[in-house]
Order: sequence, then C-alpha cells, then structure tokens
Amino acid sequence: MSRLRIYEDAQPSTPVSVHTAPSDIARELRQVGVRFEQWEANAPIAPGASQEEVVAAYRDDIDRLMREESYQSVDVISLAPDNPDRAMLRKKFLSEHTHSEDEVRFFVAGSGQFTLHVAGKVYDVLCEAGDLIGVPDGTPHWFDMSESPYFVAIRLFTNKDGWVANFTGTDIADQFPRMDPAAR
Repeated sequence: MSRLRIYEDAQPSTPVSVHTAPSDIARELRQVGVRFEQWEANAPIAPGASQEEVVAAYRDDIDRLMREESYQSVDVISLAPDNPDRAMLRKKFLSEHTHSEDEVRFFVAGSGQFTLHVAGKVYDVLCEAGDLIGVPDGTPHWFDMSESPYFVAIRLFTNKDGWVANFTGTDIADQFPRMDPAAR
C-alpha cells in the first residue's frame, strides 16, 4: 500500500501525519510542488516484458506527461534482489541530493521510497506498483530501494544525459527511517 509519512525535519522519530489514501497523498504532495498519480496499464504486462511492451502499456499517460512537462525521453529500469551491484546502487542515492531536472518515476512493479526535504518538513513516500512520483528539479531528496530491491520503473527525462545527483552534504537522510522490505 502506498504511504506518505510527514515529519518535522528536527523530529525524525515521530511522524506528524500518515496518509495511505492516494488522493490524500496527492493532495499533501501537491502542496509542496510534487506530482503523485496512479496509473493503470492499457494492456496486460507479462513478467519479463520488454521495455517497448512496458512503455506501450502506459503510452497514453506517458504521452500526456511528455506534453504537459516537455519531457523528451522515456526508458524502463529494473532492479532485482539478486543484482550484484544492488548495495552500491542503493548507497548512491541514500544521501540527500538534488537534480537540475525533474525526477519522474512510475512504478510498474515493486516499490521504492522517495524522501523529500521541503520547508522544514520531511515527506517520506513509499511508492508501490501503479504510483507515479514527480520530484521537481532542485528539490532536496533521497531514494531507498531497500537491501533487497525489487522494482520496474518507467523514467521520464528532459535531458537524460543531464540527470546527475548534486549532493547537499547534510546527514539528514541518516536520521530518518529507511525502506523496510517487509512494507511491500
């Protein structure tokens, strides 16, 4: 189940509020400029589907977002618990960082935890299959895929080559809960 926990940034032990209804999650995140939507496939997706088949199943929503936000490219990324680089990949995004373009992810399968640091609050978003999150450029955040990652995600880019993490140098991400694989 998708979940949003909101914390005061100086109080990492107790959330101020918790939301599980998609409409509530979308409303809370919209207030800080973050897009949250839920999509349904236009066609069934078989396990092991190609990138082209996955994109085709969500083509209407992808095209809408590309028109609305001027995204130029789309791809599919997949990570499984047996990936030999999983620990290195996880560590890469566990520290607070920003990007010079939006970070847009739609979870086709599996889950991931985006945590945003905005205006003195921390927004911890557990995204599940069917969830899209759009983190605006310049928004401090971190991403956790757990020690045993599993997800298939569609990514949209303005400039795929320009997607670089700019680390803030703070340790705030170390103070907040990591993704619990049992939460899936």
